[in-house]
Amino acid sequence: MNTLNINVTCGPNKWSVKRHRLVVMQLDIGDLEYQPTNEIEGFYDRITELIPSLYEHHCSEGKPGGFFARVKDGTWMGHVIEHIAIELQALAGIESGFGRTRGTGEKGHYYVVFDCGDEESGRLVAEKAVLIAQNLVDGAETDINQHVEEIRITHAENTPGPSTASILRETAERDIPTIKLEDNSSWQLGYGCNQKRIAATITSSTSHTAVETACNKEHCRDLLESMSVPIADGTAIDSLDKLKDSIDSLGFPLVIKPADGNQGRGVTTNITTFEQAKKAFQFASTVCERVIVERYIPGFDYRLLMVDGKLAAAAKRTPPHVVGDGESSIQQLINEVNRDPNRGEGHENVLTKIQVGPTAKSILSQKNYPLNTVLKNEETLYLDYAANLSKGGTAEDVTDNVHPDVVKVAERVSKITGLDICGIDLMAQTLKKPLVETGGVVLEVNAAPGFRMHLAPSKGKPRNVASPVIDMLFPENKSPRIPIFAVTGTNGKTTTTRLISHIMKEAGRRVGYTSTDGVYVNDERLMKGDCGGPKSAQLILKDPTVDTAVLECARGGILRAGLGFDRCDVAVVTNVTADHLGMKGINTLDQMAHVKSVVPESVHPGGYAILNADDDRVYAMRKNVSCTLVLFSTKDDSTRLNKHREAGGICAVYTDNTVTIWDGPETHTIEHIENIPLSFGGRAGFMIENILAAVATVYTQKISPEVIRRSLRSFMPSPEHTPGRMNLFQFEDYDVLVDYCHNPAGLVAIKEFIDNSSYEYKTGIIAGIGDRREEDSFEIGRISAEIFYKIIIREDADLRGKDAGESSAIVKRGINSSCFNPPVAYISDEKQALLFAMENALPGTLVMLCVEKIEEVISMLKLMQSRERQKQTKPTSKVMLMKKKSF
Repeated sequence: MNTLNINVTCGPNKWSVKRHRLVVMQLDIGDLEYQPTNEIEGFYDRITELIPSLYEHHCSEGKPGGFFARVKDGTWMGHVIEHIAIELQALAGIESGFGRTRGTGEKGHYYVVFDCGDEESGRLVAEKAVLIAQNLVDGAETDINQHVEEIRITHAENTPGPSTASILRETAERDIPTIKLEDNSSWQLGYGCNQKRIAATITSSTSHTAVETACNKEHCRDLLESMSVPIADGTAIDSLDKLKDSIDSLGFPLVIKPADGNQGRGVTTNITTFEQAKKAFQFASTVCERVIVERYIPGFDYRLLMVDGKLAAAAKRTPPHVVGDGESSIQQLINEVNRDPNRGEGHENVLTKIQVGPTAKSILSQKNYPLNTVLKNEETLYLDYAANLSKGGTAEDVTDNVHPDVVKVAERVSKITGLDICGIDLMAQTLKKPLVETGGVVLEVNAAPGFRMHLAPSKGKPRNVASPVIDMLFPENKSPRIPIFAVTGTNGKTTTTRLISHIMKEAGRRVGYTSTDGVYVNDERLMKGDCGGPKSAQLILKDPTVDTAVLECARGGILRAGLGFDRCDVAVVTNVTADHLGMKGINTLDQMAHVKSVVPESVHPGGYAILNADDDRVYAMRKNVSCTLVLFSTKDDSTRLNKHREAGGICAVYTDNTVTIWDGPETHTIEHIENIPLSFGGRAGFMIENILAAVATVYTQKISPEVIRRSLRSFMPSPEHTPGRMNLFQFEDYDVLVDYCHNPAGLVAIKEFIDNSSYEYKTGIIAGIGDRREEDSFEIGRISAEIFYKIIIREDADLRGKDAGESSAIVKRGINSSCFNPPVAYISDEKQALLFAMENALPGTLVMLCVEKIEEVISMLKLMQSRERQKQTKPTSKVMLMKKKSF
């Protein structure tokens, strides 16, 4: 077997609109295509023995043992790998249950699809599933536990910690979109200008100065003391010479800790001798050069979590410890504690396993307790000075027992330090009484406090401390989203995307848009290239200056990785025609329509799906949308349109030479077609469709007809506004039309435009495309023979898998199949072909170039126009050749 590629989706996709993160593996099972599982000797016995838990997979049988029944009766290896992948994740503790296996259209090639916890472990699961399946086929030994452990570790390494995870769960509950940033702790919440960011429990609203203050324990002590906050007496030193002076001043017992540290690193408490103090000083110095020496305050360690200046939760923390039973050794007691299923490595579980690290060894040494020491019954041995959960400590929720005066102190401390989220450590006998009565003190203030002790305390009530964080970041009147308009279709989607963006910009929005020629923010290009995929969409959604996103959604991006966003406000589908068929498992127009339908199906219930009523496959998409339907059509007598209007629906229609909106019984005339440059005086029917789609989109956003009208008039079909889309360059004796026309349907649309123009001669420069079906290149040739008096066949620079001249030969056959017999020349280079056509153009000629290298050609033509103008010694009147044909 051979894995051809593995992709992981991001957002709604071909396989599921609701499940956004799926592994999509393309697999070649080779000779196993002719050998189902019941024909592989011993396969059934081996798989049932190796992974008996697969018995719980119901499969199509709908009952336990269903999958095994399929294996016994005979199923194909892609299906087996799908189930192995799902079960590997279940065994690793990763939630998974969705799977699909479908043929690609090529014999022996399959798409194996399953959901995953994260991209990295998902890819690993795919690889492991194929390896295990191959071993089962070959009868090779497999250590399933080793594979599961590798997957578990990879998932843990690529999964947010408990604090971050709690915030992400809360955002999901509130339908707030998220985007992962540079690491597992860094995430964007919301889109565009309404976004907030977090790095664990540091937010984009957290003051850098406040973090610096909290992290510098010496400065924080000084600040709190200056504000009359109760703290332990102490001082900061940087040498052993000053240690004795501190001890003489403070007396024993003492606490020694680094002036800059976290998670209890380098802390020693209850120091009662000078020798202990020296060792504690050296220990703290390994973390920070300056060390704080302060009076030890007896009592319990409490953590108060403050969010937005208010108490979110309080916990009583206990350092890691074991309790003797009179029989077990210290090591045996530690092992028993660590067997608790709630304990894991690092932050992977609600508690952390106890480790015998440097601090524990120091404590044991002071007590003269080797690890094989048997503790007395009920004897408690603390194995760290710090009560942090990351050290193996435990926590008890005491939120409901905090005295109001203690809350006031904590509120004041959070405001003094300026932290929007902070953990305040207190030492006190109890929090049920004011600190002044118990002698309690503030030990320190922590930026980026962990939430784990509050989310899942060892004892007491769990607290959803992520909720007040989201309340702070997104108050009730603050939306986390920006409007998203998603545009798809075979032809016209780039022009429609650009026109929508232009109108929204004219309406005062700061628009970010993606298209097949780049990524733009307010018409400034940020990225060049084919940018109709999910990564480009996320670039716009991550831009904090953007308040409106218009995203072109190309077929390739949807198939490869999904849409890149969770849902949209408006979806536009221009049309579905024959292009890219025979690629990536999409072999028919119905399959292509299914891919495009992902976009309107991703619209939320309060949004709009803008569908072409004149295209049967697009119109059929209305059946699966859960939002408001809007139709557009160039036919004002369309039964579909009129029926929709009668039902109170919104329609954009071309009627009486005007672009008009029907909103139920209301009629809004937007603009006469002659005043819309993009329509070329009404001669470009396909452009009218794009105009209608764009007008329908912006109308749903309450953009006034006046703004729409003004925008339609100012949007020019130029290289600046629509590069490679109907760019007309006028020269003294002839014109050149440049269009990114690369499929038969696009060429038919161009034919309609040319037929409605008054050019005397028409020269076409065309090319086949290497990765399309032969019949598509053949049709380009046949249609071209009906349009052009002369044809030049060129080659794409990117042959897309074919040999030089191969696609051109197919185009030539298409030309020869026509009853027309235009002369044909072959010039492989695009610019050379264009220069040849221009040099040989008779007066009154239109040279039409189906362009590949848009920017290079546009630059060349602009330069040639400039040179022609310079040569003209006096103004000359040029008869406009683009007159509307009389009928």
